Amino acid sequence: MARARTAALFTVPLIAAAVLGATTAAPAGAAPRPAKSLTCQGAGVDPRALVRARTETVIDAPLSTVWKLQTEVERWPDWQSHVTGMDRLDHGPFRPGSAFRWTTPVPPNPATPATSLDITSTVEQLKRGSCIRWTGPAVGEGLHIDGVHVWTFTRVGGGVLVRTEETHTGEQVDANVPYATAILKQGLEAWLGELKTAAEARSCPRA
Repeated sequence: MARARTAALFTVPLIAAAVLGATTAAPAGAAPRPAKSLTCQGAGVDPRALVRARTETVIDAPLSTVWKLQTEVERWPDWQSHVTGMDRLDHGPFRPGSAFRWTTPVPPNPATPATSLDITSTVEQLKRGSCIRWTGPAVGEGLHIDGVHVWTFTRVGGGVLVRTEETHTGEQVDANVPYATAILKQGLEAWLGELKTAAEARSCPRA
């Protein structure tokens, strides 16, 4: 919960193994698991999930810019090419309990036809300027995924280090873990790439 995103949820993507750091043994066919998952206020991704992906990038922009782009979810379609619909389900500051429903396309694959995923995400943990963790289902034709997604943001020399990790569970993705993991990874990398492009464009001084 990607062709650029099948999003963080088959969007978000779904994917395979650019796992950073040490790994521990995993079931046959599952992606290697990092020794320590990303967390937000002590909560991480689903430890039981076979489908998981993790990636990171440094964005040359102020933390405030990166955070605003990521948390103003109603504006995601402005800079994320694979978010085709968005509806914020609450009002006010982005906070624990905030929820949003969004749509992303899913290309055809060995298990399901081309479809769109309707994803409902609920923020479970959030520390302003530091981390976000949301969960929720993604539903499409012949497809149901439960996703857990963690983001962390750290000031570093040269900008902001953004790390993200996501897990998916569901009958369809568990049926082909390597494929689902690879799609997830592609989606996460596409998301980070578009976040980087949007944040750095906003930070460039205008002539």
